Amino acid sequence: MTLLATAITLLVLNKLIKPIAIASKALDDYRDSRKIAALPTDYTDEAGLLLCNIQESINEAENFINEKQDLVYMLSHDLKNFAGNPQGLAKLIISEEPSESVKNMAELICESTELQFRYIENFIKLLKEQDDVVKVNPEVKAVLFSNIVPFINEQVEQRLLDKNIKMDLVLECNEAKLKIDEGLLVQVLVNLISNAVKFSYFDSKIKVRIFSADSKLIMTVKDYGMGFDRNQIEELFKKFTKMSRLGTANEGSTGIGLYLCKKIIERNKGRLTASSEGKNKGAEFKIEFDV
Repeated sequence: MTLLATAITLLVLNKLIKPIAIASKALDDYRDSRKIAALPTDYTDEAGLLLCNIQESINEAENFINEKQDLVYMLSHDLKNFAGNPQGLAKLIISEEPSESVKNMAELICESTELQFRYIENFIKLLKEQDDVVKVNPEVKAVLFSNIVPFINEQVEQRLLDKNIKMDLVLECNEAKLKIDEGLLVQVLVNLISNAVKFSYFDSKIKVRIFSADSKLIMTVKDYGMGFDRNQIEELFKKFTKMSRLGTANEGSTGIGLYLCKKIIERNKGRLTASSEGKNKGAEFKIEFDV
């Protein structure tokens, strides 16, 4: 009799707990990978009401995110069009063969507009990277670093040339099995190298190293530039951080690049850390994956 009562109690508890477990998994899936679950609607009690409310909340959150992204992309596109107007006028002035002083001012307008274009394009690229953060690859795949190095070099080449900075890329590990998508890994490394270039002085160097140690894959990007105080490390990775500052050639910052890098790495079960000995003593960013 006691066993029968226990069995009935367990069945009742299971019936009560099941919808809660389903709701919890749906919330975890949406939080971790923005996967939208189709929650069951065959419950007619309080559990059913809970599931309906959670489903509606997830759908509303997804619609809000999509609408916000569409609006930001549209505004970014329009800003690029507006920035092109003064450049077009400046080029028209130059074509009319004006005086040297007017020509110089028109050329400055063109240069300024080019910087605006680059800033807007980088901003849009960062927004797209933020979308890709949630696209976690659940499968472990072999990443061949000799294949991705050319893509990295191609994307940072011009930035290095602009400041006459030499990049020393040391590849001590050619392959590793990782969950992260190759394209996202390339973009993280490009962002870290670009960040290093921004805060490096002209005619200096940057060292990139990819190696394995203690069952970990480690990637480091080290520069010898402006550096930062140790108590500022946590602030570095915050979204729209207050530490956003101009580079050594007055390069601007969106204040979101390092935040996205850290999110991408952590979503793929890795770690991104930063260190510096202090002002003007350079900085090192380190990515670690367990392999």
